[in-house]
Amino acid sequence: MRRMPILPPTAEHIAFAAAALRRGELVGMPTETVYGLAALASDPVAVARTFAAKRRPSDNPLIVHLASAADLPQVARAVPPAAQALAAAFWPGPLPLVLPRQPHVLGAVTAGGDTVAVRVPDHPVALALLRAVGAPLTAPSANPFMRLSPTAAADIDVDLQAQLACTLDGGPCRVGLESTVVDCAGPGPVRVLRPGGVPRIALAAVLGHDVPLADAAAAAAAGPRPAPGMYARHYAPRTPLRLAEALGPADAGLCFGPPANPRQVAMPADPESYGASLYRVLHALDALDARELVVQQPPREPAWEAVADRLRKAAATG
Repeated sequence: MRRMPILPPTAEHIAFAAAALRRGELVGMPTETVYGLAALASDPVAVARTFAAKRRPSDNPLIVHLASAADLPQVARAVPPAAQALAAAFWPGPLPLVLPRQPHVLGAVTAGGDTVAVRVPDHPVALALLRAVGAPLTAPSANPFMRLSPTAAADIDVDLQAQLACTLDGGPCRVGLESTVVDCAGPGPVRVLRPGGVPRIALAAVLGHDVPLADAAAAAAAGPRPAPGMYARHYAPRTPLRLAEALGPADAGLCFGPPANPRQVAMPADPESYGASLYRVLHALDALDARELVVQQPPREPAWEAVADRLRKAAATG
C-alpha cells in the first residue's frame, strides 16, 4: 500500500489511519503533550513494531490511551478512589494513572509488570482516531528512544516517519511536555512517577494532601518499571546539552534575557509557555550543528518541576 506521510485530520484521513491501525500498522497521532506513535494496544505484532521503530528497550512500558474514562475496565481491573478522583478532575488530559492491569493486557505493554499506565488524551484528533478504531491504543512519543519528542508533525524523525502508515497533523502540541504519570496502584500513598503536564500542586488540590515525587531510580530497581520516562537520561537532542546559570556571549542555547547572538533563543518566563515551546526550540537548535547547547537554569520553584526534569535528563550523560 502507498504510504501517506503527513495528512490533515479530515474524516477521510482519520478513517484511513484507523484502518491502518486495525491492520497492525503504526500511525503518528497528535496529542496535547507530544506526537505519539500509535498502535493497537491488543496487537502483539504492532506493539513489537513500536519498540523496534523507536529502538526502545523492552523494560520501558507504554501508556495506553482510551477514548473515554468509561473504557477503563477494558485495561484496568481496579480503580481506587484516588484514581477515580484524579480521572474525574483531569481527564481528558495529560495524566496517565498507573493501575492494576487486566490479565489480557499484553506483558510487552507493561514491561512485564502487573500494572498499566492509562490516560484519555485531550486532543480532538487523538480522540477522533480512538473512537474510529474502537479500541485502546499505545502511543509513546514519536521519536527514537532518548531523543527529543516531537511537538509538531514536521519534527518527527524522518527515518521513523518512513515506518508509519501516516501521521495526522493536529498542529503544535498545546502542552509540549510529556504527561504527569501518577502511581495509584501501590499499597502506599499516591505518588508521581514522572512530572509533566499536570503540576503536583493541582493533584494535591484534588486529593487533599501532598503528592510526593517518587525516586525514579529506586522505583525502577524495585521491579518492572511502572511508567515510561524514568531513565536518568532521556528527551535529549543529538547536540550535547549543558545547564548553566547564564549563557556566554558566543554560546548557542536557551536564555531568559535578551539573546547575545542569533543562536540564542529567549524563552518565556512562565513554565507553561516555556514547556510548550521547549522541544520545538531544541529541535531547531539541534539542526545548527553547534558544538553544544547551553541552557540557562530555570527557576528552582515547584511550578518549574516538569521543565527542570526534562532539562536535567537532556543534560545527563551515559
